[in-house]
Amino acid sequence: MVWPTHNNTQNDVYLVNGKVVTPHRIVQPGLVHIHGETIARVVEMGQGSIPEGVRVVDVRGAWIIPGLIDIHVHGGGGGDTMDGSIDSLCLIASTHARGGTTAITPTTMTTSIQNITEALEAFAQARDSTIEGARLLGVHLEGPYFSYEQRGAQDPQYLKNPDPEEYLELLDRYPFITRVSAAPELPGALELGRELRRRRILASIAHTDATYDQVLLALDAGYSHMTHLYSGMSGMKRVNCYRVAGAIEAGLVLDELTVEVIADGKHLPGSLLKLIYKCKGADRMALCSDALRPAGLPAGLYSTGQASDDRVLVEDGVAWLPDKSSFAGSVVTGTQLLKTMVEIAGVPFQEAVKMATITPARILNVDHVMGSLDPGKYADVVVMKEDFTVLYTIIGGKTVYAA
Repeated sequence: MVWPTHNNTQNDVYLVNGKVVTPHRIVQPGLVHIHGETIARVVEMGQGSIPEGVRVVDVRGAWIIPGLIDIHVHGGGGGDTMDGSIDSLCLIASTHARGGTTAITPTTMTTSIQNITEALEAFAQARDSTIEGARLLGVHLEGPYFSYEQRGAQDPQYLKNPDPEEYLELLDRYPFITRVSAAPELPGALELGRELRRRRILASIAHTDATYDQVLLALDAGYSHMTHLYSGMSGMKRVNCYRVAGAIEAGLVLDELTVEVIADGKHLPGSLLKLIYKCKGADRMALCSDALRPAGLPAGLYSTGQASDDRVLVEDGVAWLPDKSSFAGSVVTGTQLLKTMVEIAGVPFQEAVKMATITPARILNVDHVMGSLDPGKYADVVVMKEDFTVLYTIIGGKTVYAA
């Protein structure tokens, strides 16, 4: 199996004899016709002719799926969004592309506004640069407006209530902020939600100690998504002997909310992943990595963000706080998320692919250009073996990774 080593996007390329995953069916044996930077057609083999002189790649029964879209990525390959450098963003993009991810939302963390601003400035420069790797879809601000009780690995010294003077300046200055995560029960958080909705920025509930009723208020104020469901989030508790539902239960039962899960097989067991899938379905459940700097690197101690004294321990396939009091994030990429859902949670393969492609695309309102192999959309394609090993990652018709 040989992919053309030169990438003239003016040429047509045909991927043939694959198992092609579309949102509605699996085309087998299937053909994907790439014309320049976009998908031209997906058909069964034998339907339509292949012109002479074009490049034909026989994938020999491998899966052909849309490029994966990861809407919660902190780092990878030794780079972190909070490094505030183009080089780090390039490392992150290339690392996740090797895992089959073709678009990411670089994510900040709870730290000083100065550090967050430096990260945003680096992203602004990266947008004007050529990055050989996953597309950068915009920045996800994760923090600093979080609950102390549900802070997880977020730095407690920088936690605060939403301040309009602070966040309005950031939103005005950096229009590529596509998502903001916050705890909606904090003073000023509902006003933040309304402002995000006005600007058509995804408002996401995260690191929250909210009750079910407070989540209902958040919905009304513009929050529509939940960041890493179950992780850093309140569940049912007793108040004066009465059971009171929390944010987790709200995420499970409210159809108006989409959710994401860290599908690394560590943060959530298969039983909870099954429960979320049964409650939300593939159309309201997105897979994310929440990957940190060590994603794709060996086990060991690694710094997080800009502070060299803030470290995580990578052990047993997950990132921990050094005292092992909490998970700090994951170290997986791309198709490993699919593997978890299929092999650990027992979700049908096609449904798992939806959760990592068209569903996150809809959540970020980019499904008109990516997320499926529909004609006219970007030719963001992954060729993958049965064991979830990535053979090729193609972005905009260009090969960015070949095994």
